[in-house]
Amino acid sequence: MSQRSRTGTATLAAALLALAVLAGGCTEAGGVRGTPGAAGLRDPFFPKLGNGGYDVSHYGLTLAYDPASGRLDGTTEITARAGQDLSAFNLDLAGLTVRGATVDGAPAAYNRAGNELTLRPHEEIPEGAEFRATVTYTGVPEPLTDADGSKEGWLRTAGGAVAVGEPAGSMTWFPGNHHPSDKASYDVTLTLPAGTDGFSNGIRTARRTEPDGRVTTEWHSAEPMASYLATVAIGRYETGTATALGSVPVLTAAEPPVAAGSAALRGEIPGILARQVERFGPYPFSAAGAIVTRDGTLGYALETQTRPVFPSASFDRTTLVHELAHQWFGNSVTPADWRDIWLNEGFATYAEWLYAEEYEHVPARTHFARAFAQDANWAFPPAAPPSAENLFDPPVYQRGAMVLHKLRETVGDRVFDEILRGWAAKYRHANATTGDFTAYAESVAGRDLDALWDVWLYGDGKPDRP
Repeated sequence: MSQRSRTGTATLAAALLALAVLAGGCTEAGGVRGTPGAAGLRDPFFPKLGNGGYDVSHYGLTLAYDPASGRLDGTTEITARAGQDLSAFNLDLAGLTVRGATVDGAPAAYNRAGNELTLRPHEEIPEGAEFRATVTYTGVPEPLTDADGSKEGWLRTAGGAVAVGEPAGSMTWFPGNHHPSDKASYDVTLTLPAGTDGFSNGIRTARRTEPDGRVTTEWHSAEPMASYLATVAIGRYETGTATALGSVPVLTAAEPPVAAGSAALRGEIPGILARQVERFGPYPFSAAGAIVTRDGTLGYALETQTRPVFPSASFDRTTLVHELAHQWFGNSVTPADWRDIWLNEGFATYAEWLYAEEYEHVPARTHFARAFAQDANWAFPPAAPPSAENLFDPPVYQRGAMVLHKLRETVGDRVFDEILRGWAAKYRHANATTGDFTAYAESVAGRDLDALWDVWLYGDGKPDRP
């Protein structure tokens, strides 16, 4: 993400069953004794985000949207594996009206409490079993307002919508396990009025006109994706296509008022990816691209997987380099919880510095010196943001990048490049922590680096000198 500005029903019987679930486990006659999965994963900043007791492997989202009314009709099919004997499990869902739910094809009782949707299957799910949960829902999605004042989730536009989800906004348009530690593959089907196009992550696999004149597009994302990186863009768009890295399809889309002005830079995506592959290792996904919107809907750019979203005012080369670097750092290698967001933003910011050094002849040391001199970068250590309100504050970005530059100075360019490429390879399509990174860097460097981490990664104050 580019650094944000601060303007930036169920029957009575079903309800009683769900209340029993919330009170504890239930034993089916002759069945195993299960317990409900946890309603939240106790993330340091978002303790109720995500859910325990199961792991999602795939989301199938079937969405029909009417831009005129703002109404969204959706069906989400979740394929998951039980991590315990489950009598019930939760999904994160904000707003919207649930019309029904099934588990493995049988009706499931459900209950809503805030952003928690609790499903109780007709039969308990034994530990290790794969199951499919389907939820149908409808309504006019409303965005979330984050602690820093910015908007996320389903953002309505004059002729459509844009959906972005960092850190929790995806729950405004589909139910799921919305913590970054539970990544899954996706299939997204969008049905829209004639003359309206729709885009999502990954590869477009089908486009057809329905008997009623509406247009349906289908999108497939094979590689694991955290739900905050899922996106949808609906409206009138002009598109561009290219190929990167020999075989990766590049699809860009821009709203007509900003299409001509963004075309040249959109055309640079294959070249930028080629340079980043040299530095970060193999590109981790099977598609690439970008979505550029008119200003006024979105106050920041976001690294949505394979197809970052940009308001036109943020669509510049530096921000494009930043969001494309996130495909390795944040999207493929994803933090285990939100406290470690510097593993996303510090790395993407340092990617900016590396690009400027290599192709604009501005040494990374110059960027380091500028960041060192800015008091805002010393408000807190990058590995320890004090609250959710600080997730997108300068230390996460700039001081996070400073950590990487000091690491480079300490171990030398050859070892640093080995760490950068090796980190992206070792945790490809996985989750990682700050501790994982420091341990990995030390293993490659062959030395203890506590002195560096203590000052630059965890230290409370500004050092006397750079």
